[in-house]
This record gives sequence, C-alpha cells and structure tokens, in this order.
Amino acid sequence: MSKQTFLHGALILVAAGLVTRLLGFINRIVVARVMGPEGVGLYMMALPTLILAITITQFGLPVAISKRVSEAEATGNESKIKRILLVSLAITGTLSILFTIGLFLLAPVVATYFLTDARALYPLLAVTPIIPIIAISSVIRGYFQGRQNMKPQALSQVIEQVVRIGSVILLTKMLYPYGVQYAAAGAMASAVLGEFISLLYMLRQFNLHKSFRLRKSWAKHISEGKRTLNELMTIALPTTGSRFIGSLTYFFEPILVAQSLAIAGIAAVDSTKQYGELTGYVLPLLFLPTFLTHALSIALVPSISEAAAKGKSDTIHYRIMQSIRLSIASGGLITIIFMIFPAVILTTVYGTSHASFMLQFMAPFFLLHYIQTPLQSTLQALDLARPAMWNTLLGAVIKFIVLVALSSRPEFGIHGVAIAIVVGVVVVTLLHLSVLMKYKVITFPLQMFFKFAMVIGVIGGVGFTWKHSWLLESKPLSQLLTMGIVLSILYILLLFSFKLITKEEWKLIPWNRIIHKK
Repeated sequence: MSKQTFLHGALILVAAGLVTRLLGFINRIVVARVMGPEGVGLYMMALPTLILAITITQFGLPVAISKRVSEAEATGNESKIKRILLVSLAITGTLSILFTIGLFLLAPVVATYFLTDARALYPLLAVTPIIPIIAISSVIRGYFQGRQNMKPQALSQVIEQVVRIGSVILLTKMLYPYGVQYAAAGAMASAVLGEFISLLYMLRQFNLHKSFRLRKSWAKHISEGKRTLNELMTIALPTTGSRFIGSLTYFFEPILVAQSLAIAGIAAVDSTKQYGELTGYVLPLLFLPTFLTHALSIALVPSISEAAAKGKSDTIHYRIMQSIRLSIASGGLITIIFMIFPAVILTTVYGTSHASFMLQFMAPFFLLHYIQTPLQSTLQALDLARPAMWNTLLGAVIKFIVLVALSSRPEFGIHGVAIAIVVGVVVVTLLHLSVLMKYKVITFPLQMFFKFAMVIGVIGGVGFTWKHSWLLESKPLSQLLTMGIVLSILYILLLFSFKLITKEEWKLIPWNRIIHKK
C-alpha cells in the first residue's frame, strides 16, 4: 500500500477537498434555486439532528483508528490491525442500528416540538438510512488514514459529491410539485445515495489493499479484543466528547433560533427563511476554505503523534505553525473578497443579496475558524483531548447565551445569531491556542498574525479603493473576476514577501501535472 508524507498526504486531501467543496457548492446552489429559502431552511433544520446521531455512532473512532493502526503498522502487527477493525466495526455497527431505529421513531417529536415545523419530518425520515452507511465508511477511512494512504478517501469524497449532485437535481425537481417538504426530503435522500456509492468504492479499495482476510477468525479476534477496545477508548472517549458537544450545539441551535426569533415577534415561516439564508447561503460560503484545514487536521494526527513519540518538539512546533500559516493563507484572500463584494457574490450564486451584511460582518472573524480544526487535531495527537473538549463546551455555552440574549430582541433578530456564531468561533480558537501555550508546545504567533494583518489590510485597502473608483453596476460579475485575479496575484506575491508561504511548499504543488492535464 502506498504511503505519503505529511504534506503530500495533505495535498491529496486538499485537491479532493477543493473539488468536493466546489461540487458541494454547486449542490447547494441547485438546492437553493429549486427549493428557495424556505426549503433550504427545512433542509438545514433537519441536518443538525443527523450530525448528532452520526457523531454518537462514530464515537470518536476515526481518529482513534488512525492513530492505533499507524502504531500497529510501525511494528508490523497485522493481526492487531485486523482486531482494531473488527472491534471498531462491532461498536459502530451496533450503535448505528440503535440510532437509526431511534431517529426513525422520534422524528415526529423532534420535527413538531423541537424544530417547531412539522414539515421537517420528511427530510428527517429520508436521511435516516445514512447513519449505518457513514458508520462503516468512517471505520474504513480511519484505516486508510492510519496507513497514511489518503487517495481512497480523497476519491471517495469526489464520488460522493458527483452522485449527490446528479441525484439532487432529479429528486428535488421531481418532488417539489408535491410540496417544499418533499423537495427537502429529496435533497436528503440524494445525500444518502451519494454516501452509499462512496462506501461501495471504499470497500472495493479496502479489499484490494488489505493484507489479511477480515472474515477469517473474526469471532476470535472480537473475543480477544478487550485490550484493543481499551486502547481505542482512551483516544475515542475524549475525542467524541468534543464532537458530541459540537454536534449537540448544532442540534440545539435551530431550536434556540426558532424559539428566540419567536420571542422577538418573528413568524415561524419568516424565521425559517432567515435561518435558511444564514446557514444555507452565508455559512457555506464562509466554510469554503476549510477543505485545506480539514486536510491538514487529518494529516496532522499521525505526523504529530510520531514526532511526540520520538521527542521531536521542534518538528511538532514547525508542523503546528505550518498548519496555521497555510490555513490563514488559504482563507485570507476569500475573506477579503467576501468583505468587498458580499452583495455581488450572493446575487450571482443564490439570486438574492438579503444576507450580504451577515456575510461581510462574519468573514474576518472566520479567519480564526480556519485554524481551529488543525489546533483541535494537534491537541488530540498530544493527548490533550480533554482540555479541547472543555474549550468546546465553554465556547458552546457562551455562544448560546449570546444567541438567546441578542436574537430574542427585535432590533437584532437573525443578526444576533450571526454575532453568537462569531463569538463562539473566537472563544474556542483562542482557548485552543492558550492550552498549547500553557503546555509550552508553542508560543503565541504574534509576529505571524501581524504579518497576515498587514497583507490582508493592504489587499483589502486596494480592493475597496478599486471597487469605489471603477466598479460599474451594469457589469459587476466580469469586473469582480478581473479584480479577483489581480488581487490574487498581488496577495500571493505579498505572502512570499512576508515568508508566509515558502518556496518548498509551493514546489510541492504538481504544476507540471496540472498543466499537462489541461
């Protein structure tokens, strides 16, 4: 089985993440265009319930599997790798069955009493079968990550998005005449189909690359798997604690939003539309650069774990700083574009500019969100998952307090929700940094942040000045593309000038292959 280095593996995931983000973005455009803000609101209201169920089902095992498989491979213990897989599949398989049945039975209660919109029942029921599918695929992905082979996971992500886009166009248009709730259910069903086809591909790759027979003596391996279970749980429990808090926050967020906006005097239909604009329009745009941070976070766990085991503190420090640099660098330019052209971007993509203020306001704060995931993975790799969990909990509590306090007031409304999300991002990221500083893993990267502030400030100033002196309302899109290209070139030059991107990192990008393919 082929293995990749830290940056090589991360680059493969970045390429796949870029493609899947773009495909996912197309998927959201299709959903938004077909169903409108009300349908998107129903879709987004049902999604947190699914994420919560999946988080509990996975039980933090993907990270634990990745680390333990990597350790077993280092000693050539194939029998232990097989035992890790069997124990993990037994856990996730059992939990997925329980939660699939539970979600199916509780869906009417969740939709009517918690989400305050009975129409959310249909997307909830449609997406229920995805739980066991993702449970199995998460174990297989953890296995490939532990083997440091990122290609199967990368290709499976692309396959999933391609299938989802093809099916969402068909299902939403076919079901929309019966009601917006059925269209939302069709969008959810397309996600199930995409994950299922992706799982089939992963299983095929697993059968091709594995060096043992999984079904042979499986009962014996499970019966002897108590020690393996304990080793997995030492990592999985604190990891799943953080994810559970995040998923629980995601689950309760639409409930608190609906209730708070109702207190503010906003009707249920209007609050659903506004929440759809925030979570279905603004947040997907802000999350676009996270394909890099997600890739880095996956590659960081085995890299930092290996460095920690060998006592290489300098390598750990360099990897963390490298992840922060690349994460902010990837999100800096798009943050500037969002701040300068929020209305043009929203109108071009979704056909509406209603949420332009929220996009412009939230964009600069999300620079901290882009480094949050790599920092979280770093804490997990250094056996500091428990402080990371408490940071997540504190951030969630503060976020909910701000959300209820502001969004329940008519003068804030949905803008109070946007402010609460920003506050949560800032609090958790700074807390993660403080833990690493407390344990003397890193020092606060003040110089790096100052350099990025200088670069973003210069590019932003040029962009705003250029916009006000040159942009014409008759041709906003063509001028946006022209300015985007020029600002991108200037941005990259400044990154190299301030040494925020190194020549070695730039050379890792296979430009010859890209040009040859074109």
